[in-house]
Amino acid sequence: MKLAIVYWSGSDNTETMANCIAEGAKAAGAEVTLLGPAAFSGEKLNEYDAVAFGCPAMGSEVLEEAEFEPMFAELEGRLGGKRIALFGSYGWGDGQWMREWHERCENANANLVDSEGLIANEAPDGEAQEKCRELGRTLAAG
Repeated sequence: MKLAIVYWSGSDNTETMANCIAEGAKAAGAEVTLLGPAAFSGEKLNEYDAVAFGCPAMGSEVLEEAEFEPMFAELEGRLGGKRIALFGSYGWGDGQWMREWHERCENANANLVDSEGLIANEAPDGEAQEKCRELGRTLAAG
């Protein structure tokens, strides 16, 4: 099982989540690659069995607009049938960015491994970190 974890993090909160997902996936036997949005593309998507995308809520609950959103929009049409997970942190609002992002993936016919996406308010606490490890194990299980 080859897993890519593609994320953008401005305050290290989403990076912490990415690292915990990687820990869980590696412990379950997956080969894991952590990448920033500039290093990922539609062509790279085909190299992995599953992809976890991570981005915090920015501005008025949107994906980060300079790097992450352009990368994601470019490969959105290629997500059909691909096993993916979504994760990210937020500091305000109620998770609207994740609900909209999740809906975009459903509309692209992605094979989402969970029904909501994984979110953490501010820095992920111990419980949130364990949920991230569990997500990694779930992704590794194929």
